[in-house]
Amino acid sequence: MPGAARCAWRVGRLARSGARRIAAAPGRSQTQPVSDHGAADGSDPAEADPTRLRRAVSGRLLFLFILGDVLGAGIYALIGVIAGEVGGAVWLPLLVALGLALLTAASYAELVTKYPRAGGSAVFAQRAYRSPLISFLVGFCMLAAGVTSAAGLSLAFAGDYLGVFLDVPAVPAAVVFLLLVGLLNARGIHESVRANVGMTVIEVSGLVLVVVLGALVLGRGDGDPGRVLEFPAGVSVTSGVLAAALLAYYSFVGFETSANIAEEVRDVRRVYPRALFGSLLVAGLVYLLVGLAASVVLAPDELAASSGPLLAVVQAADVGVPDQLFSLVALIAVANGALLTMIMASRLVFGMAEQRLLPSPLGRVLPGRRTPWVAIVLTTLVAMGLTLVGDLGALANAVVLLLLLVFLSTNVAVLVLRRDRVEQEHFRAPAVLPVLAIASCLLLLWQQEGRTWLLAGAELAVGVLLYLLARAPWWAGADRAGPDAPAEPAGRIPR
Repeated sequence: MPGAARCAWRVGRLARSGARRIAAAPGRSQTQPVSDHGAADGSDPAEADPTRLRRAVSGRLLFLFILGDVLGAGIYALIGVIAGEVGGAVWLPLLVALGLALLTAASYAELVTKYPRAGGSAVFAQRAYRSPLISFLVGFCMLAAGVTSAAGLSLAFAGDYLGVFLDVPAVPAAVVFLLLVGLLNARGIHESVRANVGMTVIEVSGLVLVVVLGALVLGRGDGDPGRVLEFPAGVSVTSGVLAAALLAYYSFVGFETSANIAEEVRDVRRVYPRALFGSLLVAGLVYLLVGLAASVVLAPDELAASSGPLLAVVQAADVGVPDQLFSLVALIAVANGALLTMIMASRLVFGMAEQRLLPSPLGRVLPGRRTPWVAIVLTTLVAMGLTLVGDLGALANAVVLLLLLVFLSTNVAVLVLRRDRVEQEHFRAPAVLPVLAIASCLLLLWQQEGRTWLLAGAELAVGVLLYLLARAPWWAGADRAGPDAPAEPAGRIPR
């Protein structure tokens, strides 16, 4: 069988013979390129890590995948909330949030290039803590956050934005939308990521339009550039920027989902750091320009009072752009985010099933398409079920907390795994960056309310129950049989 099932992290052992440590000089971060000739036999370097999944994602597609996931629908509403905290200086907390996101991104760059396997953060937790339960809980946090996010995005898609064009009930429309997303996901990663390319271009174009309109307003003398340095009266600059940065941080969340398609990226060790940091920097630049343009065109109180602040900016610019245009752009942004989130969730289920942290039938793939069809069906059905819950406000807060727990685990793991040697060259970040990232996660967790902790705790309790069920005798071994069941890895320790 292909070697995806032969990864040794499930038992916490790597072959040590001939291994050599790849390390950057102290205090320096570097990407250590993989030879164009790859393995000693002259094969493609991507094939050094064989997988049952199709390697169809190039570096450019990966860049657009991450960029499309980061540039989500949140920015279309987030600018107003940030303006309510810091006045016209919207750009400053966005810049702080970008720095916080880059800290955790450095940990992902090191671990993904060191262990390029589907499963992402769950893979890293298993290697670092050598506990299947901890690995499962980390993966379950990602899974719960991702599926719930997709359900929320589907409701957003079926709400007021869609209402501009069609008068249909929200929940049925959301269910149909998720069905279409699931079908595209099952068709193949290549088709899904290519669809993301088009949607990302449109999504970014809408944000660029806001920037251009801001420049036009400023050029004709109607804007007020002085507002970009104004803070609300009676509010400490430090406390205001920190509070707004905690909000703005979540506009950069999404890059972590790329770790779950590592097995489907060609030459992942070379292209992943470039795509990750490049997409975050581009997203940060776009956000900063949008924040500056919004502050120039509208006063902070007008931005804060609007639930669609960027649409308010377009209307205030008064250059003849139809309202429907921004509604369409918002729909595309939401659809793009939902597609990428569901890709992440299904690949995460696949990776966890490969390691027997979930029932192994969830790791089955379509023979022709080589996509994890059982995982796709499950995540789509769960997301559909969540659309029936109604109010997702409290659950959305729990999703934020769950993601912070994932980031905390990953940042600790990168330090723990420094003692683990691998033969392949990989990116290595200075040790101070994960330490700073850990501190930033703890700071953000400290801001969460008690009821949010209770809700997240209940979700984790469900995760523990599922973990115990996955280890039940009727799923422990018999369901590994089948035409696409992975071979038992050499050296696997029986449970």
